[in-house]
Amino acid sequence: MKIVACNSNRPLAEAVAAGLNLPLAKASVRRFADMEVFVEIHENVRGEDVFVIQSTSYPTNDNLMELLITCDALRRGSARRITPVIPYFGYARQDRKSGPRTPISAKLVANLITEAGASRVLTMDLHAGQIQGFFDIPVDNLPAAPLFSRDIEERFAGRTPMIVSPDVGGVLRARIIARRLNTDLAIIDKRRERAGVSEVMNIIGEVEGRDCILVDDIVDSGGTLCNAAEALLANGAKSVEVYVTHGVLSGGAVARIAASPIEMLTITDSIMATEAVRLAHNIRQLSVAQLLAEAMRRISTESSVSSLFD
Repeated sequence: MKIVACNSNRPLAEAVAAGLNLPLAKASVRRFADMEVFVEIHENVRGEDVFVIQSTSYPTNDNLMELLITCDALRRGSARRITPVIPYFGYARQDRKSGPRTPISAKLVANLITEAGASRVLTMDLHAGQIQGFFDIPVDNLPAAPLFSRDIEERFAGRTPMIVSPDVGGVLRARIIARRLNTDLAIIDKRRERAGVSEVMNIIGEVEGRDCILVDDIVDSGGTLCNAAEALLANGAKSVEVYVTHGVLSGGAVARIAASPIEMLTITDSIMATEAVRLAHNIRQLSVAQLLAEAMRRISTESSVSSLFD
């Protein structure tokens, strides 16, 4: 097995490699003067099982091109199997036509990754599970639910928090965690006015006097979660924390969350933290390095990945 790291999240790639007791393969990803991406693999990969670690987060298009060109370089270097490890899969929110004459960009990205030479894909908490069907190669979609459940059990020991889905679409994800913790589930029904802005309409479930934990896959502008936290407190919740797999946190999201009633936002390191995130008083990160490392080991040895979560 060899591990190649692109540039989007080298700290995570280094942690994954350390978890497998392997060095990162010698490779360089750089840019020409006109900003074209150039990739060079500096060691033999012929016949090797190669994993390429790269989140396609901001700058999304640059990171996607790095991944595609790296896969192409490995394919032309005669790697036996190429597995892109994409902790955060950019363009996943464009998983359907939103109107006439609009693209399904997630499907296009799946095609590009496959054509670049990928043999299979390893990712985490896809925004829409059906994106796995956009690929004609195997896709392993790892859930963060077990990681979050363990952390909640430790941090809320002696208490019985209520798990809350911030919208109807996230109910399945929230229910999995609620079942693992043997606790109650609430749902927030909202109407979205425009992208990044939402109006909370109704809370399904009794939250009065409860420590509430909102669970979601992506936090971008933070508007939805901040509004949800305010609605929960207005309905008598004792406290509100948030667990989200992918901390996109674009624009003024960090400041918005800092000024909100959210006591703590817990995200994973699927996206490398900015300085603002690292300095935020109410944002913390959990590492998915060991989870990814174990999944990669099982893929390489043709073992079961799903049994990780039994």
